[in-house]
Amino acid sequence: MTEKIKTKRGIYLLPSIITTFALFAGFYSIVASINGDFTLAAISIMVAMLWDTLDGRVARLTNTQSTFGAEYDSLSDLVSFGVAPALLVYEWSLSDLGRFGWLAAFIYLACAALRLARFNTQVGASDKRYFQGLPSPASAGVIASMIWLKFWNFEYFDIGVVSLSYYIGVAITILCGLLMVSNVRYFSFKEFNSTDKASFRFLLLTVLSLIVLLYKPNIVLFAGFFIYMLSGPFITIFWIYKRRQQKKRGRAR
Repeated sequence: MTEKIKTKRGIYLLPSIITTFALFAGFYSIVASINGDFTLAAISIMVAMLWDTLDGRVARLTNTQSTFGAEYDSLSDLVSFGVAPALLVYEWSLSDLGRFGWLAAFIYLACAALRLARFNTQVGASDKRYFQGLPSPASAGVIASMIWLKFWNFEYFDIGVVSLSYYIGVAITILCGLLMVSNVRYFSFKEFNSTDKASFRFLLLTVLSLIVLLYKPNIVLFAGFFIYMLSGPFITIFWIYKRRQQKKRGRAR
């Protein structure tokens, strides 16, 4: 099912302020990356994700969605989930790999820009249960949490001058970029119904997850984002298989 979303042309203060907070967090991540504070840069991207989630929900709850807000949000996302993670992963390790390193970072940035442009053209015309391609905040979350996990400190990955973890970082960076512009389907979680009877169990699970998150945030976030990144191909394969089975049943009739 598709849903037409009507947007207004006005500028609404509250969602725009929240989007500005997200933009500032992304910019601060860039500054931290340049200064070599990679942990702070990664955490700043996570903060930008939090503000990015809030601005959309506030706009929907207060009925203040507008064309300006959508465009401003996209520009903020490009900085926070495109430029910031690309620069972070480049400064973290890809700069040691020469031309191959900055090309990998640029591939990620270009794919993030293409993903956001495609998303804007599909607003109101796509199945809101799924995203087409890995969402840019989730992709940035994979990279930021990977670096926050201090992946490069795993000594058993060392193989001489350049750690094997750097090459794994390159592979994950390029994979995230390609998944953003792919046709792989990802759950959007937009149709969660808070009035459903199962919501109490969901609330209990959320509380338990929060406790674990506060205990080891870098490990939990990396595991969560990485599993979500891998879930798309499995969902897509299952969807294709289901479609083929339906076609076979239709022919049999």
